[in-house]
Amino acid sequence: MAHSEPTIVLVHGAFADGSGFTPLIERLASDGHRVVAAPNPLRGLSSDAEQVKALLKSIEGPIILVGHSYGGAVISAAATGNSAVKALVYLAAFVPETGESVQELVEKFPGSTVGVSLKPVPLPGEQVDLYIDPRVFHLNFAGDLPADQAALLAITQRPATGAALGEPAEGPQAWHTIPSYNLISGDDRIIPPAAQEFMARRSGARIEVVEGASHLVFVSHPDLTAAFIGRAVSENI
Repeated sequence: MAHSEPTIVLVHGAFADGSGFTPLIERLASDGHRVVAAPNPLRGLSSDAEQVKALLKSIEGPIILVGHSYGGAVISAAATGNSAVKALVYLAAFVPETGESVQELVEKFPGSTVGVSLKPVPLPGEQVDLYIDPRVFHLNFAGDLPADQAALLAITQRPATGAALGEPAEGPQAWHTIPSYNLISGDDRIIPPAAQEFMARRSGARIEVVEGASHLVFVSHPDLTAAFIGRAVSENI
């Protein structure tokens, strides 16, 4: 029997994994929502989107699809053509247009510390894994979190390949046809707030700005983030 209640699918970004959503999942679950934290391989934008797309097809009933950071680029592709996805929610996220990469978008406005924060690890085949250097993770990635919490997140981060961050978005982007919601981090040192606002307004999103929030807005403000996602649910289901 098909589910009439929505499933909220969370897609993490680079330098993170699904465990970072734990405080948010606790709030959403306590509000009675069904939640899935999707694995994001962080190997390539098109292949990552295909993996999330396959997961979405396995879910019965309506879906609210949520992406953080690079995960925003992934959901923009993964939701295309899936009528079950009723809303897209972007959390301090990239919202690319066809042909744009996250690397291009992060450089579009001044203020990002990504370039000085990355720690490369060479891989076979002339590829490279990219981490946020733990020495600057707290300051540049998670500035509004306690130092000990930021240190744990730095240890458990997962790298993205340089190819994933540089790969242009292909095909039609789902935000053209699916209602979108954009939670902007007001003190983001990874994706400048000006870049987030540019992408949010271009996509016609419902926008909320969290003043003083770091790139990990959903960790530092889980109640607010859960309420923002809840708004997407109530307005589209």
